[in-house]
Order: sequence, then C-alpha cells, then structure tokens
Amino acid sequence: MSSSENGVHVLIFPFPAQGHILPLLDFTHQLLLHGFKITILVTPKNLPILDPLLSTHPSVKTLVFSFPGHPSLPAGVENIKDVGNSGNAPIIAGLSKLRGPILEWFKAQSDPPMAIVYDFFLGWTLDLAQEVGVPGIVFYTSGALLVSVLVEIWKNFGVYRGLDLVEFNGLPNSPRFVGEHLPSVFLKFKEGDPTWEIVRDGFIANGRSFGSVFNTFEGLESEYLGFLKKEIGHERVYSIGPINLVGGPGRIGKSNVDDGANERVFTWLDECPDESVLYVAFGSQKLLTKAQMEALTIGLEKSGVRFILVAKQLTAQQEEQGYGSVPEGFEERVSGRGLVIKGWAPQIEILGHQAVGGFLSHCGWNSTLEAIVAGVLILGWPMEADQFINVWWLVDNMKTSVRVCEGPNSVPDPIELGRRISEAMSNDLFKDKAKKLRDEAFKAVKIGGSSKRDFDWIVRELTQLKS
Repeated sequence: MSSSENGVHVLIFPFPAQGHILPLLDFTHQLLLHGFKITILVTPKNLPILDPLLSTHPSVKTLVFSFPGHPSLPAGVENIKDVGNSGNAPIIAGLSKLRGPILEWFKAQSDPPMAIVYDFFLGWTLDLAQEVGVPGIVFYTSGALLVSVLVEIWKNFGVYRGLDLVEFNGLPNSPRFVGEHLPSVFLKFKEGDPTWEIVRDGFIANGRSFGSVFNTFEGLESEYLGFLKKEIGHERVYSIGPINLVGGPGRIGKSNVDDGANERVFTWLDECPDESVLYVAFGSQKLLTKAQMEALTIGLEKSGVRFILVAKQLTAQQEEQGYGSVPEGFEERVSGRGLVIKGWAPQIEILGHQAVGGFLSHCGWNSTLEAIVAGVLILGWPMEADQFINVWWLVDNMKTSVRVCEGPNSVPDPIELGRRISEAMSNDLFKDKAKKLRDEAFKAVKIGGSSKRDFDWIVRELTQLKS
C-alpha cells in the first residue's frame, strides 16, 4: 500500500528521548503500512534517529524546527540522553515555545495534517491541535498503571504531597508506594515554577485528548485501561502493544562495538545451555556509582550464574563524579562464565536468544516489554521515573518477577545479591510465568487479539477524518 493511498495526513510529534521516540516510530511505521501520509516533527540533532524509518519509507516528510533551548539546559542539548532524567522538564518547556512556529506552518500548508499524534510528555500540543481544529491523539510510551497513578496524583495533588506512604485506594488493586518511589515528575514538581506548570498542565490536558494510545496490552493491564476509559469518559483508549512485536525499522541502535564483537557474543550464547544466561543492563540513561558497580560485579561473581553485563563507556568527567566502570580483573575472573559488553548492546536480539533466561533491569517500560516479549524472567532494580510502579505491578501483583534491589543510591549487599540471582535463575515457576506472559503478548498482536483490534479501530477513526 503506498503511503498516500488513504489521503489522511498525520503529524507525529515525538519527545526526544530514546525510550519515547522508538515506540512512536514503530507506531508510525504501522500507520505508513496502512496508507497514511506522515510528517514527523523533530529538532535538528534528533533527525538522524529517523534514518531507519526514512530509508524504509521515503514518502515521510520531516518538519525540522530549531530547538528553542531552556536556561537550565547546556547549549546544544536536544535529547535526554545528553542530560538524563533531570532534563525532562526543561526540554518539555523548551519545546512548548514551538507552538507559534507550528501554528504558522499549519496555516501555510495546502494539505495540512488532519490529526496530531503527540508524546504524552508534550501535552501542551493538545491546545495547539484544538486551535487548528484537528484531533489531538496522545501516545503513551508507558504503562496504563503509571498513567492511572498520574491521573490520581494531579487530581489530588495536595493530598499526596509529602506523605511517607501513599495508598491509591481509588485504583484497581489499591497500589501502595513509599512516598519517594512515586513518579519522578511528581517528586521533582515545583509549584509556581513556570517550567513545571507547563509539565503539569500538559499531563492534565492529556485527559482531554481525542484518543489515548498505549504501548501495552490487555493481558498485562486490562484493569487500568478500563479505569482510564471510565476516568476519561469515552472508549477511545487503545492498547496496541507490545509495539516492538509488530514494530518497524525504527529500532536500529548505533553500535560502537564492531560486528565482530557482537558476533562473539552470539557465538558464546550458542554454546550456553537454554535459559542459563542472565542479561544485565540498566537502560540508556542510568549510570551506576562505583560502589554499586562493585557490589553488582561481586554479586554476579558469587552467584555462579552465566551472565552478560552491559557497562557504559564512561567519560573522565563521569569517573570524577563517582560513577563506576567494571573493576579491574573482573573480566579475567569470570572468563568463560560471564561477558562484559562496553557501550551499546543489541538488547532485543540478546534477550531473544534461547540461552537467555533472565534480565536484571531497572524496569523502564520499554525494557519491561522487551523482556516480556522474550519470555524471560525479570529481576528488578527500580531507580526512578515509572520504574518502582512497574516493579510493584510485576512483582507484588502479577507475581511474574523478582525484586533484587531498589533505589537510585542503594548499594546491595553483594553476597545477598548473588544469592537472589542464583535463586531466581533456578526458579522454574517464575520462568514458566514469564513464558505465559510472553504468549499473552503474542496473542494480543495477532489477528483477533486485543492490540490488533485496537490498532484497527485507530486506523478506522483516522481514515474517517477525510470524509
């Protein structure tokens, strides 16, 4: 199907963080396969991330605006990877200054977009969509439980502020969290600060959008999808995940490891027994401190388990700030039983290898879904953002995962960590539950599945815009 076939033009507006851009590009790829005409809005330094999609779909147009910047961001920063989680609010506020230029662009188009699909961090876009008279559709790169928690938090903000223990009794399963484990966006919020007010207003605006699209599936989060339909007041709450299962060409990482090194990883995995290897990685943003890295490596050594550890290449400045590299001599001591990958790793391919049985992860939403799709046991070490909420759901409710540590500054006892890893990796009951969840995910995206049905509904809603 050619991408101009149904005549409906959609503007896609991603948030510049890897965990946000890739799922939205996967969704965009699916829209392109259904004949939509697509324009993607980015700032100049984020343009290369679109390369895999653009080379597959040359019809895609890009709308490139200079990043307006923000006083608290270093000059030249346009993506969260350059500043970490603390950059979310200033990048959201900086991008909100594009409202005027985007409006001007809309007015100048002979064939303007008929809808805007925007990342949930960019809720200010909804007002813009209403001003130009097109539906604004919010794309959530997180789970429905997190969004349910955020809805409650912003609605009863004063009640939850400063509590040591927070119980959300209005939500299914009455989630309970230690106060400091609530979403970072709430913990860091500064009332009256113009930057943070843009963030809060955007999250609240998302509840008024024409439709909400979630990268999740009913077998994982049906109760919270149902809660949000009631809360929002209509049925246009769609779960279309795990999007990496139907995905597209948007998932190519930039490897600073040569292909030979990658090949060695898979050659080594081919020689390992099925489900015997633990994959250890903490996402694109998180760096471990020296003490955490030491505890982790000793724990891996003591566990007796085969493993692959992904360790970031640190700059001199990061080492000065107390972040940790892999300790000297570690690789020699675990030679044959453990591999260290320095830099980028082909995570989805590694998780999908039959030798891998577990994933020690910070439990960001994308990593969580990738583990579920691979059918591997998750060993959670949540640190920030939505991670404590994801782990609460997987460990305390679904009982499909194990918590091995928690907190951004926690240093686990290495002997205890080794014991937990060893026990988890030899627990067949948990591994069986992980496989059942994988089967649910695959069922959701197949014909007749809930995610396939919801995606078809979105296509129908959007196609009707031209009539």
